[in-house]
Amino acid sequence: MNINQIPIVYQDDHVIVAVKPNGLLSVPGRAPEHKDCLITRIQQDRPEALTVHRLDCETSGLVVLACNKESQRELSRQFHDRETKKRYVAIVNGLISEMEGEINVPLMKDWPNRPKQKIDLEQGKSAQTHYKVLSHTHDETRVELIPITGRTHQLRVHMLSLGHPILGDSLYGTEQCLKKSPRMLLHALELGFHHPTTGEWCVYQYPAEF
Repeated sequence: MNINQIPIVYQDDHVIVAVKPNGLLSVPGRAPEHKDCLITRIQQDRPEALTVHRLDCETSGLVVLACNKESQRELSRQFHDRETKKRYVAIVNGLISEMEGEINVPLMKDWPNRPKQKIDLEQGKSAQTHYKVLSHTHDETRVELIPITGRTHQLRVHMLSLGHPILGDSLYGTEQCLKKSPRMLLHALELGFHHPTTGEWCVYQYPAEF
């Protein structure tokens, strides 16, 4: 995917479903060089667009944006109340032996090493991820990830907790992981939500480049 192009999967007067490329921020950063991001690019054609949720800069995939305050409030509520459906695909280092399972490990900010997150069994916030192995190569695993909660860097830290960091992950990956891929191999493959005005259940998919 060309980073200068933002594919639009669906749009109407209330919502926009777009595909964020790897390496592009979801919202502007503080530094001048971090002003370019998904929302500012979308607003070039749809100036009324508003952010609802975010993907990490290194993660690619589906994002829904609102086109008015009412839609933003309703979509934000759905994310907060865990009414949305999110499905990711990743390629991780090593061979995951269990074909399916749930990771239930609490997370919190790793303040001395920001923006990293860390596992903390006493003070961390609950975090759950369901995983399913899709395929193996000789030393890598393609895996489907469904986050039940939505903690920062949840999928990245949870896969690390299994001993299988995501390939190309600059924050949590090993040197070997970084050598295997120039980008992080994590993609938001599917996104489902209730349309904020009609209430219709909508599901969108966009395949990963890897």
